[in-house]
Amino acid sequence: MSVIVVGLEQKHAPLELLDRVSITETDTAKALGRLRDQPNLSEAVLLSTCLRTEVYAVVERFHDGVSEIQEFLAEVSGSSVETLSEYCTIRFDDDVIDHLFSVASGLDSAVLGESEVLGQVRRAWERAQGEQASGPVLGTLFRHAVETGKRVRSETSIARGITSLSHGAVALAAARRPSGLSAARVAIIGAGEMGEGVAQALAGHHVAHLVVANRSAGRVEALAAALPPEAAAAVEVRGLDDLGAVVGGADVVFTTVGTAHPIIDRALLQAAVAGRGDRGALVVVDLGVPRNVEPESATLDGLVLADMDDLRTAVAEAIGGRQDEVAAATGIVTDEVERYRTASRARDAAPIVSALRSRIESARLGELDRLRSKQSDLNEEQWAQVDAVTRSLVAKLLHQPTVVLKEAAGTPRGERLVEALRSLFDL
Repeated sequence: MSVIVVGLEQKHAPLELLDRVSITETDTAKALGRLRDQPNLSEAVLLSTCLRTEVYAVVERFHDGVSEIQEFLAEVSGSSVETLSEYCTIRFDDDVIDHLFSVASGLDSAVLGESEVLGQVRRAWERAQGEQASGPVLGTLFRHAVETGKRVRSETSIARGITSLSHGAVALAAARRPSGLSAARVAIIGAGEMGEGVAQALAGHHVAHLVVANRSAGRVEALAAALPPEAAAAVEVRGLDDLGAVVGGADVVFTTVGTAHPIIDRALLQAAVAGRGDRGALVVVDLGVPRNVEPESATLDGLVLADMDDLRTAVAEAIGGRQDEVAAATGIVTDEVERYRTASRARDAAPIVSALRSRIESARLGELDRLRSKQSDLNEEQWAQVDAVTRSLVAKLLHQPTVVLKEAAGTPRGERLVEALRSLFDL
C-alpha cells in the first residue's frame, strides 16, 4: 500500500491547462465519486484550487493507481494522458507528506504564505470525508497538515502584507489604474470565498461604489455582513443575468466565478469600453480558474485585462522581502513532518505489537489455568500474587521488542522484524 499524489500545479503547468483540469465546487462530489469507484484507489482526496488540481490517494498497486488518476485528470481536461503526463507531477510516500505540509503552510503557493490555501486544504479533506472517499490514512495526514499550516502562521511572519490572491488582485488593479482605486466604481462578479476576499481587501481604498453580482443574493448579503458597517452599507446587489450593465458601469471589475466556461465574452467587453467616453481604460482582473473572461478580449482598445499569470508575477515582486521567513516556516514543516512520521511508524507497528501481546497473554492465562487445576492449596491472595508476578514478567520481556519494532516500523528493517514475529509466533 502506498500514499501518492498526482496532479498539476502552477509551477509546472501552463494556465491554459490548469483552466481545463480545474474542478468546480459543484462538480467535486461527482468527481470524488468517480475516484472512489476506481479499483486501485482505497482512499482519495481531491484538492482543486486556483492554481493546482491534485488527487491524493492510498493505492494498492502504485503504477495502476497512478494510471487511474492520470486517466481521470485527462478526461476532466479533455486531454490525452500523453499530453497531460508532460506536466503532471507524481509524488509518493514520504514526498507526499513533505508536499502537503508545505502546501498547507503556504510555502508552495503563488502568494508565499497565503491565507486561503489552508482553508482549501481543510475543505478538500472534509468534502472527501463527506463523500466517503477519504479514510483513516488520508484523514490523519490531512488533519496533521492543517495543524502544521496553523502553526506556521502563528509562529512566523510569513503571512504578513499581501497574504492572499485576493489582496494581490486588489493591489494589481490599483497599480494598473493611473489614479488607483480611490473614487473608482468597482464590480465583483462572484460572491464566493475569492469574491469575499476581494471585497475585504478593498477596505481602505475609498472606492466610490461597489457592486457585487452573484447567482444568489443571500450569498452577497453574507459577504456584506462580513465587511465594516460603512462598506457593507454601500454594497449594491446584482444578478449574473445583468452582466452587461454591471461591467459597463464599472471602472474596475474582478471576476471570481467558479465556472467551466467564460461568462464574459469579447462582445460584452467591447460594448463596455465603447460606452466609457473619457472615463479611461476599463481594468478587469480575471481570478477565475477556469477563466471567466475570454482571453481574446485582451486585444481590445480601452481594456486592461489581467489574469492569474499576471497576478503571479506581480505578487512575486511584491513579496520578495518575505523570503526571510521561509527558513523559519520550513523548519516548522520539517519538525511536523518528522513528528507525523514518528507517529505513523508507531501506528504501523501497533497491529503486530497488539497481536504479539495478545498471543503471549493468552499463553500466560492458559498456563495459570492449567497450574491452578493442579495446585488447589493456594488461596486467592496467593493466586493474585502469582498473576501479578507473571504479568510483570511478560511486560518486561515484551518491552524491548516493542520499542525496537516501533522505532523500525515503516523501514525495510521493520518489515523484516514484522515478518520474523509473524513466523516465530504464528501471528
